[in-house]
Amino acid sequence: MNERDSFLRRLRSGLWGLPRSAIDDIIADYEGHFDAGRAAGRSDADVAASLGDPARLARELRAEAGLRRWEDERSLAAALGVIVGIIGLAALDLFVVLPVLVSVVSTLFAFLLVGLVTALGGGLMLPFAFITNLPGFTGDRLQAGLLSLGVMSGGAALTALCILFTIGLVNLLVRYGRAHYRLIARGSNAPLRD
Repeated sequence: MNERDSFLRRLRSGLWGLPRSAIDDIIADYEGHFDAGRAAGRSDADVAASLGDPARLARELRAEAGLRRWEDERSLAAALGVIVGIIGLAALDLFVVLPVLVSVVSTLFAFLLVGLVTALGGGLMLPFAFITNLPGFTGDRLQAGLLSLGVMSGGAALTALCILFTIGLVNLLVRYGRAHYRLIARGSNAPLRD
């Protein structure tokens, strides 16, 4: 197997998980680099060396694809793609960021569940508040109904805040990934110093 095939095979395997059409476009683009290099009289080994490590290149391309997808779609799948791309791109930094991220996400998930359960509980209490007095509640039916509406709206508000915080967290991760992508791109183009 020559350098070109080896490079493209490693790049393709590193892009696993992206849509097939995106992988094919990327591979076609890098085949074009090899073709242009051959036309200029360069060897495949020289072109492969100038392109860099295909595994690192694949991580960068996956992260950038995830960032673009998040900007276009703003969906859960796109958010997960961003997170996976950033994990692949900045693995060393995530040894510091990952524990913080895990604790924030787990706390956010807990608050989201509390909000959903509270809203659902308030919604389930509402019909019973008007039919009969709630157990342990000595007020009239109107007060019980208002209490049920208050519990339901409080849970809905907590759920909405959790969703807004999640969107903000994903946007922060996108900026974090972009910063690392730019640093790596700049660093790979900078000359080595002794």
